[in-house]
Amino acid sequence: FSPEHYQLYVPESAQVGSAVGKIKANDADTGSNADMKYTIINGDGSGVFSISTDKDTREGILSLKKPLNYEKKKSYTLNIEGANTHLDFRFSHLGPFKDVTMLKIIVGDVDEPPLFTMPSYVMEVYENAKIGTTVGTVTAQDPDTASSLVRYFIDHNTEEDRYFTIDASTGTIKTAKIFDREETPRYNITVAASEIDNPGLVSHVPVGIRILDVNDNPPELAREYEIVVCENAKPGQVIQTISATDKDNSANGARFHFSLDEGLSLNPNFTLRDNEDNTASILTRRRRYSRTTQDVYYLPVLISDGGTPPLSSSSTLTIRVCACERDGRVRTCHAEAFLSSAGLSTGALIAILLCVVILLAIVVLFITLRRSKKEPLIISEEDVRENVVTYDDEGGGEEDTEAFDITALRNPSAAEELKYRRDIRPEVKPVPKHQPSSSLDSIDVQEFIKQRLAEADLDPSVPPYDSLQTYAYEGHRSEGGSISSLDSVTTHSDQDYNYLGDWGPEFKKLAELYGEIESERTT
Repeated sequence: FSPEHYQLYVPESAQVGSAVGKIKANDADTGSNADMKYTIINGDGSGVFSISTDKDTREGILSLKKPLNYEKKKSYTLNIEGANTHLDFRFSHLGPFKDVTMLKIIVGDVDEPPLFTMPSYVMEVYENAKIGTTVGTVTAQDPDTASSLVRYFIDHNTEEDRYFTIDASTGTIKTAKIFDREETPRYNITVAASEIDNPGLVSHVPVGIRILDVNDNPPELAREYEIVVCENAKPGQVIQTISATDKDNSANGARFHFSLDEGLSLNPNFTLRDNEDNTASILTRRRRYSRTTQDVYYLPVLISDGGTPPLSSSSTLTIRVCACERDGRVRTCHAEAFLSSAGLSTGALIAILLCVVILLAIVVLFITLRRSKKEPLIISEEDVRENVVTYDDEGGGEEDTEAFDITALRNPSAAEELKYRRDIRPEVKPVPKHQPSSSLDSIDVQEFIKQRLAEADLDPSVPPYDSLQTYAYEGHRSEGGSISSLDSVTTHSDQDYNYLGDWGPEFKKLAELYGEIESERTT
């Protein structure tokens, strides 16, 4: 090493793990023979600093292992050895191939932020304390030798930070509102401290403030009780067990005492027994109760706690008289008892029922009007529907003899072939019909109509065409022949009607009438 003594300046603000300096030993050899390793062999700074070797530059790199504090130790001394890593035993007599130097490290003073005496603070204050009550004090000091004055303040990052104030000079924390432990039992704030000469150097510390309990809440019943006493109850029978609760903590209300209101006269119906386990039992004092005489009883109960000072509250229990079975099951109670427990009078219940009835009547009337509303029978021409077809065709009158064939009306036997409508041409070819093997003369009209209905149902070329086909049957031909006017109009046969006179007096007028017609023809 050249020189044999080195000196290094390191500020106390240096970060742990960072390189704070370099040192190098000279070697006349080259190549691998010049490789060396640096180590700290002794010194008061061996636990604070460490050294490593840079293989490329063959330098010793000095690093910081622990933080420095100028106010505690201002300098360190290290003995550093540099030795070759490759030794040739042929030249061992020329050794040793290492050297030692002394390194003095001077710690530099740096202006640091104030330092609190504790890493965190926990303080306490009673609830309901007046505004301005002292909670506690935090303390911070300037670690530098100059020992500058410190200023305190609270970081107002949350709403909770505004519930307290701090003296900027002394660090005393005070209340800024009246606290309720049952609402919020703890607050967390952050106090900051800075040097007056250098406000930019700031340090912070967390402060937890617990709100201590004060016995300011009287005990009360744990819930609303629905107490029932049977008409056939016996004296000394337990009808209900009650318990209490307190918003204060266990130190101010863990023990409850139950009693009847001493200001009232002795209750002849019920009594109370403190079980000394924060519960009490309600007992009957007489035999048999009657709903007709009195169906509801009220029992005032006084509850006190064991806090300092003790607090108490009064609650009234409602006891209903009911009819019960022998095993104690409730069978029925008077209606007024339910109304009293629910807080509703008879008039209020009647008004509610009347409103419900009116609403139901309105709903029924509305539904009835909706159902009675009918759609118009006449369809507008603009209302086009797929299932509505309008025909404006008129018939051809009496001369139109091709639209319908009336041959089937006179005799089914005349309809040997199927006649199709000529006013509308079917779009689909008709399905071939199969004539029964029986003779046309022997066709029964009922079978004929069934046959035509079956053909109409199976044949896609037949109606419905918004028209009606009517089939009528006059019966088989009589011996005297047809007297239909239709047949007389269409035929001009010379028929002898003299046989009508042989039919008796019922057909005498008819015989005379046709006889005159016959005489007119001959004349």
